[in-house]
Amino acid sequence: MDLFHIGFLTIRLIDLIDIAIVTFLLYKLYNLLRGGVAINIFIGLLTVYALYWICVKVLNMELIGTILGQFISLGFIALIIVFQQEVRRFLIVLGTNNILSKNNFTKQILPWNWQTQKNPPLDISAIVKACRQMSKSRTGAIIVLAKSSQLKYYANTGDVMEAEISQRLIESIFFKNSPMHDGAIIIVNNKIKAARCVLPVTENVELPAHLGMRHRAAIGITEQSDAIAVIVSEETGEISVAKEGQTKLNVSPDELERELKVEFEV
Repeated sequence: MDLFHIGFLTIRLIDLIDIAIVTFLLYKLYNLLRGGVAINIFIGLLTVYALYWICVKVLNMELIGTILGQFISLGFIALIIVFQQEVRRFLIVLGTNNILSKNNFTKQILPWNWQTQKNPPLDISAIVKACRQMSKSRTGAIIVLAKSSQLKYYANTGDVMEAEISQRLIESIFFKNSPMHDGAIIIVNNKIKAARCVLPVTENVELPAHLGMRHRAAIGITEQSDAIAVIVSEETGEISVAKEGQTKLNVSPDELERELKVEFEV
């Protein structure tokens, strides 16, 4: 169906939808690449392609055109190899933010709905109380709260516990003399799945210099999954929340409780 004409150009409804989808995908791609070394690689690839187009299409320079052509011929496979982590994050974003998984109506009518099994509600109160106490005592901590992914790979890097959540248990794990305090705990389906877990560190070069390894590891796990990470700083006692590669610093216990209720209470 044609909507309107601009000179010899005809704009259809499907063209507007096409532009909207491409714009959305490019916006998500930019957010994933922004701040990391991948954006520099991406700009480098665009530069090589621009040189190739100028040398071959405009100036007819055969030798350099052949060399750059061999580089460009790697094409899609090279992009997948170079941007492996970014492609994975991009697919995670699409998979965890799609309209079908967040719309209550589609959850009820779709016969292939994969979220029919309800997980036990998260014990937000115990987590908030533990963070409040660790903040007062300046006890460093990383608490990873899994959502759609159970983070089995990262849980297996630590000590599997399968323990019920409690304020005292969380505090005892992160107590500075505890043998399990170094690393993160991962909470899945309202249970402490594992402690002393190793998390991936973000490559975002735009993060403030004062953020230490706890914050960078917490941001890293939220780049690789849809999990929420809560950080308590050992130096300042400040509580922070990481989500989708972004972090909210200096969060009060009450703000933390509201954030977690938004994420985990239906």
